[in-house]
Amino acid sequence: MKIYLIGTGTEGHHTLTLEAAEAIARSELLIGAKRMLEPYQTSGKVCVRAYQSAEIIAALLDNKFEIAAVLFSGDCGFFSGASVLKEQLPEAEIIFIPGISSLAAFCAKIGKSYENMKFVSLHGRDAHIAIHAAANPLCFFLLGGNVRAADLCKQLCAYHLGALSVYIGENLGYPDERISIGKAVEFTDYCDDTLTVLVTENPTPIQFIPSALPDRCFERSKIPMTKAHVRCSAVAALNIKKDGICWDIGCGSGSVSVEMAYRCQDGAVYAFDKNPEAIPLTEKNAVHFFCDNIIAEEGNCPEILLNAPVPDHVFIGGSSGNLRGIFEIIAMKNHEADIVITAVSLETLLLAAKCFDEFQGTFEVVQIAVTETKKVGSHTMLEAQNPVFVISGHLG
Repeated sequence: MKIYLIGTGTEGHHTLTLEAAEAIARSELLIGAKRMLEPYQTSGKVCVRAYQSAEIIAALLDNKFEIAAVLFSGDCGFFSGASVLKEQLPEAEIIFIPGISSLAAFCAKIGKSYENMKFVSLHGRDAHIAIHAAANPLCFFLLGGNVRAADLCKQLCAYHLGALSVYIGENLGYPDERISIGKAVEFTDYCDDTLTVLVTENPTPIQFIPSALPDRCFERSKIPMTKAHVRCSAVAALNIKKDGICWDIGCGSGSVSVEMAYRCQDGAVYAFDKNPEAIPLTEKNAVHFFCDNIIAEEGNCPEILLNAPVPDHVFIGGSSGNLRGIFEIIAMKNHEADIVITAVSLETLLLAAKCFDEFQGTFEVVQIAVTETKKVGSHTMLEAQNPVFVISGHLG
């Protein structure tokens, strides 16, 4: 069977490319959502309404036609289910025909170039909002499912980004198309259609990945905090991926969580602490730094880690004597995870080394001794911090 996977553009008929129209004319079977099939109901072709990948595959396998076309809204290469079909139909001849994406259509309507734009799909997916809007001059959000324009704007406001400009596009290409422009704070009660896209514009985005953020920038209490230069070295040793899942065990004020979060903007940081005062403090610092990809949870480790997502990177700033149990959970979840432990005592250093050895891991130890300057009258004095051991490695 020859199968065309066709992007039909925003409207599905008038935005169809000539190549796509010719492929549809050659096809005996057309599969797609209701609005994709409407122009072809009287064409004499077999039209099957199907939206989910499993339904589409079943329709293709149940019908014995030589040529079929699956119609997707927008472009088959932009947050489309087309790639899934190719993987599940290895014996078929698959031909992709691109269309005009909602991204290209909307940016043309609002006069914005998109070569440096961040693309985020919230259409039936979990993704973060504030961290992307804070870190990029322009962000395109494909909405749908549980997240509507008002929800997105409320999230921006909750993370002190309510002053950002937003562009909302609904039903692009249809007679009831609507485009709204304003500040995020103005759209927290906005009622939009399900076919909606949204662009945020930030004139002062974060220009670099923050590292060794000054301690004074964090909200503090009596809760312990990993100091800037140690934090910088520990996070760097974790080699955090853009979509990585991180654990911050013994999160305290959340300073490590924040620097992790900037590095995994397409992932998430799960911050754990047994101290009930640490969780709201971590959450406040997450809001202050626009990090809505931090999820803070109160509980004892290792018990709370059992139901946590599989980690790619683990920072252990405090184990309350349960280091071996934490290692056991990490080994069970992902023995290839990057692990970094900070220790201020020889006993903790020796225990960390013992745990790595017990689980056939490899590790290295670096001692960091930071001395900062402090102005005293007309003199600049040296002020030393306690030495800290940074133990980094992997399990066997």
